[in-house]
Amino acid sequence: MKVAKDGGAVLSYDPNLRLALWPSAEEAREQIMSIWEQANVIKISDNEFEFLTGHETIDDETAISLMHSGLKLLLITLGRHGCKYYTKHFHGMVEAFKVNPVDTTGAGDAFVGALLCKIAKDESIVENEASLKEVIRFANACGAITTTKKGAIPALPNEEEVLQLISGA
Repeated sequence: MKVAKDGGAVLSYDPNLRLALWPSAEEAREQIMSIWEQANVIKISDNEFEFLTGHETIDDETAISLMHSGLKLLLITLGRHGCKYYTKHFHGMVEAFKVNPVDTTGAGDAFVGALLCKIAKDESIVENEASLKEVIRFANACGAITTTKKGAIPALPNEEEVLQLISGA
């Protein structure tokens, strides 16, 4: 991480909490937070938000308290309810797309992959709320489409499928 950061890379972090893989919840929380400060982009789920903060409801004040000086973007995914986003200068929410889910495996990874692909092309996206919302909408579409098929990899959409969903919404 240090070499990547020193080289100017954007560091993304998705803790992908699986409590069964940890000796204890306390150890999981401690290890997740041990590298929190290194990330420029963090994506957590609503369940991870609750785990890390102890708050069942995602309120802006608590979410903003998770920000640190090097964090450019904090995303809290809400499944079929969309995604909340937080930057140093603005925050808000982008609604999800309505689909008929078959298997949610890989939806979060599709979301993060789409988001990071767009940020890698233009890091300034996180500085402009309208651009960021457009990118999150694109990422939401990727995640939504992924839930309509079985399996994480075979369900990943191509750009044309994503644009079709967006234009049809």
